[in-house]
Amino acid sequence: MSSEEAPSGPPVRELNAYNPRLGIGLKVASALIFTGMVAMVKVLDGRYPVGELIFARSFFGMIPVLVMVAWQGQLAVAFTTRRPWGHVSRAIVGGSAMAMWFGALARLPLPDATAISFSAPLITVALAAIILREKVRAYRWSAVIVGFFGILIILSPHLGGAVLSEEASEGAMLAFAAAVFMALAMITVRRLTSTERTSTIVVWFAAVTSLFALMTAPFGWVMPDTGDAVILVLIGLLGGVGQILLTQSYRYADASTIAPFEYTTMIWTVIVGWLVFSEIPTGEVVLGALIVIGAGVFVIYRERQLGLDRSKERRTVTPSKV
Repeated sequence: MSSEEAPSGPPVRELNAYNPRLGIGLKVASALIFTGMVAMVKVLDGRYPVGELIFARSFFGMIPVLVMVAWQGQLAVAFTTRRPWGHVSRAIVGGSAMAMWFGALARLPLPDATAISFSAPLITVALAAIILREKVRAYRWSAVIVGFFGILIILSPHLGGAVLSEEASEGAMLAFAAAVFMALAMITVRRLTSTERTSTIVVWFAAVTSLFALMTAPFGWVMPDTGDAVILVLIGLLGGVGQILLTQSYRYADASTIAPFEYTTMIWTVIVGWLVFSEIPTGEVVLGALIVIGAGVFVIYRERQLGLDRSKERRTVTPSKV
């Protein structure tokens, strides 16, 4: 790496210690916390505009992240960057994904929206081949095709079922569009990681997204009552804590070991959907989710075989919990 490409600031203090069990435990805990976060978004049931929800998620989520960065001794350099417009692009793409995701949550059962979001890693493989010119061989292309077949199964009740709901159709399309933008966010992060440190990417995303969301305040923000205000703050704090646990999980094990446990999110969403919202996933959702999860795990397995460990960018993004 040339001096022009080197990340700015002092060397990152390494705290890594190989401990796969701890890493997996932190990953599963982050999945549970992110599920609690999206459940709270759904509890608000569309009472607040998306811009207000994004502000709560980003602004209050920045608090625990800044605490973590300060503890790591990187607070002084976390805001220092030579690529501000790269971070702005990342915030635009990631913020758009968040807006679509929150819109989908208001229209779809929680398990359905989550299952559709699992297409994001598969879309990332396709976009990496097109945009980043990464070499994707037949095995991974096959997994992507099979995974999209699973997505079609999940979408079928909402787009062509016997009882067609316009709201559910909109929600399904928003969830899939959110997955596309999550994949684009992953691509932008892969570009940023060539010169930027993890703390800089995370902090800039939260700060810039908060600023963009705040600009929507004149267009219909609603003053929350005390109960809803607490929920809005918790949405951000849970998102920030989930991000910390996710980041820490990759300190203790390889990404190829940790990443498959992202799919435990489906377990938590089914439980929360049933207990809190009386939502029971249909057979199509269960079958499609199993196919998508299987395809995603296969892609991770192939990347591990090919030595394409994505631990750096996986620490900075959360595909279904933007």
